[in-house]
Amino acid sequence: MKRVIYADNAATTKLDETAFDAMKPFLLEEYGNPSQPYSLSRAPKQAIRDARETIAACIGAKPEEIYFTSGGTESNNWAIKGSAFSDADKRAMITSAFEHHAVLHACTAIERLSYPVTYLWPDQNGIITPDNLSSVITNDTRLVSIMYANNEIGSIQPIKELAQIAHKNGACFHTDAVQAVGHVPIDVEMLGIDMLSASAHKFNGPKGIGFLYIRKGTALTPLLDGGAQESNLRAGTENVASVVGMAAALKQNYDHLSRHYQDIKDLESKLLAEMKASGIHFQRNGDEKTLPGLLSLSFEGKDGEAILHRMDLMGICISTGSACDSKNTEVSHVLKAIKLDETLAKGTIRISLGKDNTDSDVEMITKSLVKILR
Repeated sequence: MKRVIYADNAATTKLDETAFDAMKPFLLEEYGNPSQPYSLSRAPKQAIRDARETIAACIGAKPEEIYFTSGGTESNNWAIKGSAFSDADKRAMITSAFEHHAVLHACTAIERLSYPVTYLWPDQNGIITPDNLSSVITNDTRLVSIMYANNEIGSIQPIKELAQIAHKNGACFHTDAVQAVGHVPIDVEMLGIDMLSASAHKFNGPKGIGFLYIRKGTALTPLLDGGAQESNLRAGTENVASVVGMAAALKQNYDHLSRHYQDIKDLESKLLAEMKASGIHFQRNGDEKTLPGLLSLSFEGKDGEAILHRMDLMGICISTGSACDSKNTEVSHVLKAIKLDETLAKGTIRISLGKDNTDSDVEMITKSLVKILR
């Protein structure tokens, strides 16, 4: 079987073996419904309690502020719609034009119900500046939602400063931190975050599970109605095995955060150095402060989709800066938002390295890229 080099960790990550081992008992043996009063439910109930404490400790929250969801999409929808529907006055919301579609489409949904939304445009480095937010926020703003780090170009936003501006004007602050949790240090208390979305499969946990951090006292209506799970705010029988796996994966990543961060940054530097040494002209998109290992590279006059497919034939998984269907290739909304020239945007790829990548992976990636581009 041909060896596959996986360099699309921003899309999803490999399940950590520690997480898998933690999940197995709750799939095969401790399968009781945690809402039931009998003894078979005690272990699952305790496991959920322990997982809540573990996750809270990783991000500087209180256990009772962690609510389990099906992933980042649900968490973002809950934060945006739950905040809107809790406000009878229909006050305004502010977000950015280059958020993930889980945020943008949720905003479109509340706009159809006459909740006003203002969209901020990032600068060419993919940053929403404090001045940008200050220029539009008012005392009638209900919620500000700005992603922690962009999923295509990796730019990390000035979250603390943005949250301070929101609070100064009486608004809550939410961040879609799906790409950042488990990869960079996050302390919700220190940063002043009121709500934070996360998804386990982005930090080596299972797919289909995530969480929403909700600061105590934040006004939010339930997104799902039904049972009394998650303190009456998120109905549905708990996905115990996945909750346990998510907590184990997050703790594993945070226990080794500094080492992983440096290792991945070293791989990133090696890849960039080898590309520069090749003589191939390219542009890296994003700010100087980006997520480790996430590289958005543009090659003028090239076809990003073609590069992706050629790399795939060579056994290398990367992503691209365009969304392609059978008829059209469209530049992504993120690259449009940073006003990247179309000849560069169409030749954009995304390489996202993870903790399992090696020096030899990087050598093969750059060697293959150079071969394709020449």
